Amino acid sequence: MTFEKLVKLKIVIYTIIMEYINNIIEYYDELYTVTASQKKLFEDLTKNYLPAKVLRVGCGTGSLEHWLSKNGHDVTGIETNQEMLETANRRRRFPNMALRFFQMSSLEMVRFLGKGFYNVISCLNNELIFRNDEILLRKFFFDCKTLVAEKGVVVLNLTNFDKYDLNKDFALPVRESIRSKLITNISSRDGKLFLNQTLEHYGKKPIAVLRDVEISPVSKADIERFAKEAGFSDIQFYGDWDLSPLTEKGDNIVAIIK
Repeated sequence: MTFEKLVKLKIVIYTIIMEYINNIIEYYDELYTVTASQKKLFEDLTKNYLPAKVLRVGCGTGSLEHWLSKNGHDVTGIETNQEMLETANRRRRFPNMALRFFQMSSLEMVRFLGKGFYNVISCLNNELIFRNDEILLRKFFFDCKTLVAEKGVVVLNLTNFDKYDLNKDFALPVRESIRSKLITNISSRDGKLFLNQTLEHYGKKPIAVLRDVEISPVSKADIERFAKEAGFSDIQFYGDWDLSPLTEKGDNIVAIIK
């Protein structure tokens, strides 16, 4: 199979996977809250630009992107799920906001978005792990290098998979709000990892969000390797949005790549 055919196949598979996400849209913002610490980090990353040009890969319902736009920045969000994008667009309060959302996979972004244009590119909330092929992971980093401006940064946020035995089944920390719980279990089969997510919304029957989706457990070492291969030279790792030190037992990785 040629690389082009592989990319097209992955786009189709990825789009089908994301359709399950429709089951979580009502609860998405309360489960994936944009915290004060996250806002502070993005404030620091964008403060030297008037405005900063920001790209979010897998923008979901666009909460962070609306906040950045309200703070004067030029913001683009890409997302494969149409329902998510409709929610993001409904939030627009002013027609002249420098804010746009596109239904697009990261596999396509280098074809349609401006090269060397973005001061900050982000891929958060474990979005990266759904590129379950090493070729496509490498492509993601090379594409980010193509799209990011000189002296720009790439921000990644994902699970710290180094704390888990990947040869065994395990559960990720539960995301919980007043109304709901998002339970994520990872199963190991034949050297591959598969993710299942269930939404428990109180008083109602649990529903599936993702079912048996193959993922790639991207580690700290993987990020370093792929980033350096793509031409990045400065990779800093933290354990949270407050930029606390990354520890072996920490739940999360925040990577800032230049």
